[in-house]
Amino acid sequence: MFDADTWQELWQTITKHRLRTLLTCFGVFWGIFMLVILLGAGRGLQNGVLQNFDIARNAIFVWTRETAVPYAGFSSGREIDLGMDDMTAVERLPQVEVLAARLPVNSPGQPSGLTIERGRNSVSFTVMADEPEFTAIKAYRFEGGRFINPLDVAERRKVAVIGLRAREELFEPGEQAMGEYIRIGGVPFRVVGVFDSLATGQDAIRDLQTIHIPLTTAQQTFNLAGRVGYFGVTPRPGYPALEAEEAIKQLLRRRHKIAPDDQQALASLNVEEAYNNVQSMFSGISGFSWLVAIGTIIAGMVGVANIMLITVRERTREIGIRKALGAKPASIIGMIVLEAAVISGLAGYCGLVAGVALVEGVALILRRVNFTSEVFGIPEIDFNTALLAVGILLVAGILAGLIPGVKAARLDPVIALRDE
Repeated sequence: MFDADTWQELWQTITKHRLRTLLTCFGVFWGIFMLVILLGAGRGLQNGVLQNFDIARNAIFVWTRETAVPYAGFSSGREIDLGMDDMTAVERLPQVEVLAARLPVNSPGQPSGLTIERGRNSVSFTVMADEPEFTAIKAYRFEGGRFINPLDVAERRKVAVIGLRAREELFEPGEQAMGEYIRIGGVPFRVVGVFDSLATGQDAIRDLQTIHIPLTTAQQTFNLAGRVGYFGVTPRPGYPALEAEEAIKQLLRRRHKIAPDDQQALASLNVEEAYNNVQSMFSGISGFSWLVAIGTIIAGMVGVANIMLITVRERTREIGIRKALGAKPASIIGMIVLEAAVISGLAGYCGLVAGVALVEGVALILRRVNFTSEVFGIPEIDFNTALLAVGILLVAGILAGLIPGVKAARLDPVIALRDE
């Protein structure tokens, strides 16, 4: 029930000592403001790092290197080559849901690298032989056309999917790339897709300088029959990526007679593990932000509690009169708690609004200037964080006024009325 007299009395009490009230409010304001800023900056850092995870977050990549341990009659230093029969065997593992075999046809800067030509334009970009399943592991944003499809692989079609950088280097401004031909190692390939990268920085540059062709076409055209460079895999639901990774390695060790303790012969990248490590790091950053901000809020609440104790001391005679007229202890406590809650709530709400306004303002500016960074993304504050901050304010305000309120409720009316 709304009581106008109570709120009028509360307003008079708060405004009676304006400077003291403002200084008290500042501690609470600053605590909530810092919490919002730290969480917003932490989310911006998280967005910047995670935007480079354009690969499936449970993906695994497995490739081979030279053996380091002699085994089964073979000496160390033996090169392990993967083939299509290995791909068939890995596909049968119960832990594997998607498997995409890949084969680097060339790498920039190598003498044996393939030259990509279009008319008088010539570049030396990475050429990757892929399967259609690769798009389930790594996503692209297509500007036109499509990725390699099953018919391309089955019929060994000479088709190519190129990145935007490759299109810019090989085609004239305004010239249509779709349906046109480029020459890869002197062999004509028809462009069926042009894509943009979802990553940023060096990862995006690498993507956009890549040309994809069907795996079977590369094996036939460039004398790489049966060859596979490495596997990209996503595990079935219910299987951790680490379990699938180990199953694949054990299978390849048996097939290629690799020593069980040879840690060099098989290499892998577990994206799920890397992603979880990144998430753990940001959980730690978020926890640290909360710790710093809550410490500041507690300091502000101590200030509010001290002010309430001073208020109780200043209003001792008034409290004595209230009790002499029959005021119950609960009403005395409620009066002090309400004042503390209002001071904390107003200050905290102002800090919340100021923090959100600053974070959203920075985010708006970064979006307008098309800001991109490999480390820092667009800062943001989610609705749940704002609700949690409001809840902290309410609890903190009640706690800040509870001890002074209890002290006021315990005052002896006779002694209180004698107070000067």
